[in-house]
Amino acid sequence: MSARDYPAPRSVLVVANRQAGHGRGHDAADAALAGLATGGVEVAEVHARSAADAVRQVRAALSESTTRPDVVVSVGGDGLACALLEALAQSGVPLGLVPSGTGNDLARELGVPVGDTAAAVGVVLGGRTRVMDLGQIAPVGASGSPMWFATVAGTGFDARVTLHANRMRWPKGPLRYTFAALAEITKGIGLPYRIELSGVAVGALDNPSGDTVIETDAVMVAVGNTRTYGGGMLICPDAEMDDGYLDVTVVGAVSRLSMLRLLPALSAGKRVDHPAVTQYRAAAVTVASPGAPATVDGEPAGTLPVTLRAVPRALTVLVP
Repeated sequence: MSARDYPAPRSVLVVANRQAGHGRGHDAADAALAGLATGGVEVAEVHARSAADAVRQVRAALSESTTRPDVVVSVGGDGLACALLEALAQSGVPLGLVPSGTGNDLARELGVPVGDTAAAVGVVLGGRTRVMDLGQIAPVGASGSPMWFATVAGTGFDARVTLHANRMRWPKGPLRYTFAALAEITKGIGLPYRIELSGVAVGALDNPSGDTVIETDAVMVAVGNTRTYGGGMLICPDAEMDDGYLDVTVVGAVSRLSMLRLLPALSAGKRVDHPAVTQYRAAAVTVASPGAPATVDGEPAGTLPVTLRAVPRALTVLVP
């Protein structure tokens, strides 16, 4: 879907993770606030004790008809943007990104400059809008609200790698995921999976006709609204953020040696063509594997089984 012109915002609400990117978020937040103010925009910043508190404050701001901000700006990484989806999804208020995290996959997917705060602020001040789908993930059989996500959900080995990388203090940047993968690969990688695809996009990728159930041993099952995670790993290379579907990449049972050979291509953002890798596209997918963890947008999302579904046109974003 093409981007549309958007009037320059008169007021913005900034939510910053000043700890993002091992401290890069602090400098990025100060620079973003200064740049927005210089651009003649009325700027307010959320000061929150936690992500949940930030979401509560953003919701409260969006409910005020007279002082509702024109744009909510996330200064941080994919994790902060993911948290803010709880307030912004289906609100119609655009999300602006000033990426300063480790992976910044959503910003890259949208074409928002990474590593250039002034350029990212320029997108907020003079960018265009695009409407994209979101995903939702919910534990099977559990009550409570589902969790929104914008990029990719990982299950199994990739989720373990993400959780491990989140605990690491060194190295910085996407290389951290490579080191985490090398550490996790020694612990075993194969799991039995049951994958139920609903609302299958017939004829797309490796999909059979109609809904289907797959039972297989696999290293991991990634479910993408967009193409990459982990700082550019091209795990769902054909995913489109506005087609109403989620792309499902199944990395079948491979040896540790084969996985070690796959990792460099993934880390380099290359398309992985391997006999053990299959891809599907569906409106919803239920993934089950005993005790396997799940992550979305690089954040913990419980354990399997979970159901994930695409929610069309759920988020408005600012793009160049």
